[in-house]
Amino acid sequence: MDQTLLPTLDRIASALERLSPPPATLDGVDGADAFVWLPERGRLLPIPHVAHVPVDLLQGIDLQRRILLENTRHFAHGLPANNAMLWGARGMGKSSLVKGAHALVNQVDGRPCTPGAGRVALIEIQREDLTSLPLLLSLLRENPRRFILFCDDLSFEKEDRDYKALKSVLDGGIAGRPENVLFYATSNRRHLMPRDMIENERATAINPSEATEEKVSLSDRFGLWLGFHACEQDTYADMVKTYARARNLPITGDALLARANEWAITRGSRSGRVAYQFVEALTAELAAH
Repeated sequence: MDQTLLPTLDRIASALERLSPPPATLDGVDGADAFVWLPERGRLLPIPHVAHVPVDLLQGIDLQRRILLENTRHFAHGLPANNAMLWGARGMGKSSLVKGAHALVNQVDGRPCTPGAGRVALIEIQREDLTSLPLLLSLLRENPRRFILFCDDLSFEKEDRDYKALKSVLDGGIAGRPENVLFYATSNRRHLMPRDMIENERATAINPSEATEEKVSLSDRFGLWLGFHACEQDTYADMVKTYARARNLPITGDALLARANEWAITRGSRSGRVAYQFVEALTAELAAH
């Protein structure tokens, strides 16, 4: 070989090594209790502090809170537990409940545990990264920690690889779902698919009922299916008063609710999110005076 070509070949080899993705790893998984999965890097990005609302401040979802907390506690203590789908109205506390339940099960004597010492680690995965789930599960399967995979605002506009990947994970495939992994998801849709897509499948399929069942069955693969519904005026008032009480805001009940109702009218809706945003704004306003 012409020796003058060796430097060029070395540079080409080095460039190819830089372009190739690094091997996936769980390095640092013991240093935090929450992560974001970065499939393009094959890494977990540690999140030192998860922004969450204490679960006892979430109003109007008592049944859903009790069920999800019980399921999460069972999982944290090594007992059988179910994958969970939280679906329904926007702003009613679906993702807040998941993050709050995770924070609660990791408390020690009522206080947050030392980072990395929690019973359960929370891993957020984006919907567009669901195709990387088999890779992530293969890494988590051999780790002694327990993990909740969390996908917020899950839905599908068309049948794609993401949809198939999620079905495979929920079913477990021939290897089965790892005992140390649960999957929690939130969605505004009950069946994850838009109605027009389901109806179109029914109209064009040779066997319409089977085509429809294929789409709907994705939601059925979640052992827990918790619905969240739009709140009434009384529930909204309870939400506002609970958040205001936690902030020790110096404002009377009647004045507080009058301001809260004005805020809801400008937003065109009532929900836990609207109540929280109102109290955030009110806290700043009162502090400024």
